[in-house]
Amino acid sequence: MNLKTVLILLVLALATIFALVCVLLTRGVKPATCEPQSLSRQEGKHSDQSLVFADLTPEEMVQVVRYLQHSLGVPLVDASQANPSDNCIYYVDVQLPTKAEALGFLDRGGRRPPRQALAVVYFGNQPDPNVTEYVVGPLPKPTTHQDITVQKYGGKLPYHRRPVLGKEYEQIAGYLRRTAFPTALTFLNRVFDYDGTNLAALTSAPRGFQSGDRNTWFALFHNVSGYFLHPVGLEVLVDHSSLNVSQWQVRKVFYNGQYYEDLVQLESEFQQGRVKVDPVTRAPPDGGFSSMQPRAPPRAPFPLQYEPHGPRYSVRNNQVVSWVWSFAFGVNVNTGICLFDIRFKGERIVYEISVQDAMSVYGSNCPGGMSTRYMDGSFGIGRFTYPLVQGVDCPYSAMYVDTHYLARSPNPRINKNSVCIFEQNSGSLLRHHYSNLQSLYYGGLTNSALVIRSIATLGNYDYVWDFIFYQNRAIEAKVQATGYLSSSFLYGDGLDYGNRVGDRTLGTVHTHSVNYKVDFDVGGRSLGGVSLSLSLSLLCLSLTTCYRQSSDL
Repeated sequence: MNLKTVLILLVLALATIFALVCVLLTRGVKPATCEPQSLSRQEGKHSDQSLVFADLTPEEMVQVVRYLQHSLGVPLVDASQANPSDNCIYYVDVQLPTKAEALGFLDRGGRRPPRQALAVVYFGNQPDPNVTEYVVGPLPKPTTHQDITVQKYGGKLPYHRRPVLGKEYEQIAGYLRRTAFPTALTFLNRVFDYDGTNLAALTSAPRGFQSGDRNTWFALFHNVSGYFLHPVGLEVLVDHSSLNVSQWQVRKVFYNGQYYEDLVQLESEFQQGRVKVDPVTRAPPDGGFSSMQPRAPPRAPFPLQYEPHGPRYSVRNNQVVSWVWSFAFGVNVNTGICLFDIRFKGERIVYEISVQDAMSVYGSNCPGGMSTRYMDGSFGIGRFTYPLVQGVDCPYSAMYVDTHYLARSPNPRINKNSVCIFEQNSGSLLRHHYSNLQSLYYGGLTNSALVIRSIATLGNYDYVWDFIFYQNRAIEAKVQATGYLSSSFLYGDGLDYGNRVGDRTLGTVHTHSVNYKVDFDVGGRSLGGVSLSLSLSLLCLSLTTCYRQSSDL
């Protein structure tokens, strides 16, 4: 045996002895692992106290409707079938307790405030038509109702101010199709190849310029997918102020830059060859450039979020609880998502954050566009909070919550999976430091945040509402506008009012203004803390050049 072989054997023997010693020294010691934390360690505790802010259940809505049907002493028609001259229930929503009542229950052990509903009723079938608001309670089996209209508004609500019901829109469309358009069939057939179904109307708002008006400009579009981008140049002003549908009239007509007294005059001048016609190519059924269909084959899947040990938050009833944050949430039928009793590490810092309204103001050289001032709360932001698509609208791992509403119908409706809650890694750092002076160390923290989201679609626009809760006690209220822009027919000096987005399509310049209510409650009233209620507006100028009509994603 040579010296080289002896040395190799000696090294192997030493390695074996070292391994055995290590095994003996570590025997019985459990190896360190990344064990998942239990929910009890990660989160605060849920409390049924949050139900003081809860939306009405479908059963409560039904009970309120039944009570009103038996207690108001007048016939109530199904709002989805109601004529302007009928009585009907416009909507039913929760009537939240006052802040003093809620805090007395939450903080001082007071009695739970009585659960109540707010019901808005249209009274069209009486000598003095009006809109009346009632507080109905106590729930779940109401026995009383109180008229709060004068107390809330300082007087009765005139009937002409009521938001338009779906049935009224149907009646306006029927009036145009059966009564108004037949007076200009030669014009409609030759210019638009009109067949009774290939034109769609888009409402404007407000409905007049002085008290008592109920006149609405309707712009006409090709009835295709994404019709908002296919105006044909014809707009009609409909007077639908009368409670008798047969007395409705077209008060004015606009076509390609010219005004006419009515469709009869437009037809007459067209047949005399005195109407300037700018032909508009009929859009394909899928809308062509306005289609939401992908322009290219799917590519590789997008990155996905991953929660290695499951969510670090939980949702029960109307309350979200994480290891630092807790809050109650609801969806108002008019204004959408609202949050209450927001706490950081158990300390309330905000009593309420809620959307109050979203308004868009348009400019155009067409009457429908130039007069439009949409206040989306009047259409119902919460009512149009639709289901969310997993993996697109929210992460696959998000928790989804159904919402219920009762509006323009006596029956409750459900929007499934219309609110989502998730924790997101922002991809940025909340803090970072790498020390190489005096001592060497590193400190960093991922900037993750808890998010509650809903998306409301109001006609052409889709609003993405986010409330974001960060680890450093910051709260962000965020809204994104997507969907389709609203457009006008492009003629004359139209480019002074926007940008060309189609051959005859003007993307009109406009602004969005979103109003939030924020009721701070820092430190608690009994501790001499700060209680401050603010109304905040977010104003953004929307330039049509920011919109992309197609995407290859």
